[in-house]
Amino acid sequence: MNSLLTAAVAGLSAGGAYAILGVCAIFTYRLVAVVNFTGAAIGAAGTFVMVGLYDLGTPLFLALILGILGGAIAGILVGLVMTTWFANANASTKAAVTAALLVGVIALGLRLTGGQHPHYFPELIEGSAFRLAGVEVTWASIATLVLAIAFTIATEQFLARTRTGLQLRALSQRPMAAELIGIRVRTLALGVWAVTGAVTTSALMIIAPLRSPDFASLSLLVVPALAAALIGAFTSLRAALLGGVLIGVIEGAVSAVDFVSQYRSTVPFLIILVVLLWSQRGARWDEAR
Repeated sequence: MNSLLTAAVAGLSAGGAYAILGVCAIFTYRLVAVVNFTGAAIGAAGTFVMVGLYDLGTPLFLALILGILGGAIAGILVGLVMTTWFANANASTKAAVTAALLVGVIALGLRLTGGQHPHYFPELIEGSAFRLAGVEVTWASIATLVLAIAFTIATEQFLARTRTGLQLRALSQRPMAAELIGIRVRTLALGVWAVTGAVTTSALMIIAPLRSPDFASLSLLVVPALAAALIGAFTSLRAALLGGVLIGVIEGAVSAVDFVSQYRSTVPFLIILVVLLWSQRGARWDEAR
């Protein structure tokens, strides 16, 4: 029992990162109407910029800042593709394009980073913060949770209380009307892509030492991110926050159970399946009647 609790608490670090990625997925969907499959890959690009610079002897703090900047630039590059050629496409087409871009980014990332050879990721936040029910809670777990909560609250307040936030809401709801009244639609959209790129990079930098150290593995964290976003129905930032943390805790707990530990990576897929089935329960019930 104690080992199960330990593993569940250990999953808080990943859960905080999943929460951030899920909130970013909703942020992108609500503001630029894109289900973004490239979110984690963008963050992985920024993380590997940091690792590459650090390996070349750049001081860790400077490499960290440049890595976050690299993630923002990667986000802008994806945003340029979406705003230049697919601004007026429907949601399904945009989602398909980002899925295709994910494959391309992973292929390019593996090529540039040496394939699936392991890389050393420096631990940005080390040490134990406190004990919970006899279980050590690390500073990395606290940092990802605080970052997830702070980003969720900041996003809510920004959208509700600032002029730019109101313009972004207008952009998401009536893009053509927003452009006609003089709102800089493309600039704001690229700003959304840049912010999500920087934030996802920050999250992945913290948890990268705990994951498989290759570009593809980090990029495929889009799966738990989208699972968290689905829990929030792609509308509720707070539900995605809680959903991401829950997914991380469940993954951690599953890893402590011997006969199912090797299937821990399927947890986000199962959650996606459950959420989709639950969302269709009304229609299925009506058909059954």
